[in-house]
Amino acid sequence: MRHSFFIVILFSILTTFSCNDGDIITVEFDFDDTFSACEGVSDIVFYNTKNDPSESLSVLIPSFSLETILAVEENDSLIIENLAVTFNYRTYSNSSISNLFCNDIPNSEIDITSDEESSSTIKILTILTEDDNDGVPAELEDINGNGNLKDDDTDGDGIPNFKDVDDDGDNILTRSENPDPNADGLLNDAQDTDGDGIPDYLDDDDDGDGALTRDEETNTQNNNPIDDVTNSDIGPDYLNANVITNIPATAFRQHTISKTYEVFMTVFNIALTNLFMEELNFGRLENSNLSETEILTPDFN
Repeated sequence: MRHSFFIVILFSILTTFSCNDGDIITVEFDFDDTFSACEGVSDIVFYNTKNDPSESLSVLIPSFSLETILAVEENDSLIIENLAVTFNYRTYSNSSISNLFCNDIPNSEIDITSDEESSSTIKILTILTEDDNDGVPAELEDINGNGNLKDDDTDGDGIPNFKDVDDDGDNILTRSENPDPNADGLLNDAQDTDGDGIPDYLDDDDDGDGALTRDEETNTQNNNPIDDVTNSDIGPDYLNANVITNIPATAFRQHTISKTYEVFMTVFNIALTNLFMEELNFGRLENSNLSETEILTPDFN
C-alpha cells in the first residue's frame, strides 16, 4: 500500500507591470506507508525510499534511540510531540536505489541529484499489544465487563487474564482446556467437564471432585496434570471425577507473553525550495525489534 501526497503550490511571478500570473506546481510524494530505521551510536534515522523515480525521505533525530520510542506508559501507549528533527528529501539519477542508509561507508554508486533539507518537528505514537495466545480473544477476557482488561485476574496470580496463559491457575494451559472448540470466536461452547456452568479454562476444579486440578498429580510433580492418567479410557485424572488425587501443587507454570509494538510518525512544518507542507503522515515503522516475548513465572498462591 502506498501513500500519495499531492502538494499544490501557488506562487506569483512579478513582472514590470506588477501583474500576478498564478502558476501551479504539483509535487507528488508517492511512498509506501511503512518506513525503516537505522540506529547509530547516539542518533536514529527513519527513512523511506522508492524507485521510478528514485527518491528518499529521511528524518534524523539526534540523541535518540529506538528504546526511547518503545518505553510505553501504563496505558500501553506513548506519545512524543514537538521533537526537533532534520528532514531530507533526496532524488537520484540511479534507476534503482538500495542500501542508502545504515552503511558505515556510503554506496559510491549512488548519485544524488538533489538534496533538500528542512528543520522540522515530529510526533511519534507507539502502541503496545500484549497477547497470551491462549485461544481466547483479549476482548472476551474482560470478565467483569467494565472495559478494563487489567483488572480481571481469575487466579489472583498478578497477571490479568488477557496476558495469562493459564487463566484459572490450575496448571492446565487455557488453550488446552478448549475455550472455543469450534474456533468461531464465541465462548458459549467452551468445555465444561463437570457441568457447573464454569468453563474449564476458568474452573480450578474441572471435574468437580473436590480436588483442585493443579493438585491432581502423582508423587512425581511437574506442574502438568495432563500427563497423570489412571484410566486411559477417560483421560487425565483431573477430568475423572472417580479418581481423586490430592498432592498440593507448589508452583505455577511458566508464562510466555508476546509483545508487539506499532510505531507511527507524523512530520510537521516541512520547508523545502518552493514547497511548504504543514503535515506529512510518514507512516508505520517496520523493524524486527518491534516484536518480543516476555517469559515469567508468577508467584505461587
